[in-house]
Amino acid sequence: MPLIPWLRWNEAPPRLSARNPAEMVLETLMMELAGQMREAERQQRERSNAVRKICTGVDYSWLASTPRPTYDLSPGERLQLEDVCAKIHPSYCGPAILRFRQLMVELEPEVQEVARLFRSVLQEVLERMKQEEEAHKLTRQWSLRPRGSLGTFKTRARISPFASDIRTISEDVERDTPPPPRAWSMPEFRAPKED
Repeated sequence: MPLIPWLRWNEAPPRLSARNPAEMVLETLMMELAGQMREAERQQRERSNAVRKICTGVDYSWLASTPRPTYDLSPGERLQLEDVCAKIHPSYCGPAILRFRQLMVELEPEVQEVARLFRSVLQEVLERMKQEEEAHKLTRQWSLRPRGSLGTFKTRARISPFASDIRTISEDVERDTPPPPRAWSMPEFRAPKED
């Protein structure tokens, strides 16, 4: 197992800013994207080396040095991703990273597809944020709404289930037939006959 990728002693460690949470979220998400792009490029390189080894039957990987990253985001794409990252609330940063890592493991995308996958995860998180904000807003409206007592409800609505102005066929049929005999436990109710 090579230790060179783990040591990285020659690269300066990225510093997180202590300015404000929004900038920290932006930097954290963009560092995660850069790290996942490096990992995807390394995996892609390993796959191509394995295919080359199978085709040629010779392994020269010990001779080759680790190439520098060949794929980088365009400035416009980077700015768009930074703009979307800036909209993410700090409490959603961790779940966004976890979802992104989960999709990276499941899909094993090529390096060029990583930024698109990252953008889709960020859009998913933004939609979840919006849904939860709407639910919170509705909850707040219901909790601040004045409560009416049951007494005011009784005075406003009078329910009469048997009073209906609409005549039905079954009503005419029932009027002409004698009522069925009731069981002993049930009292008999008879409507007054109209003459």
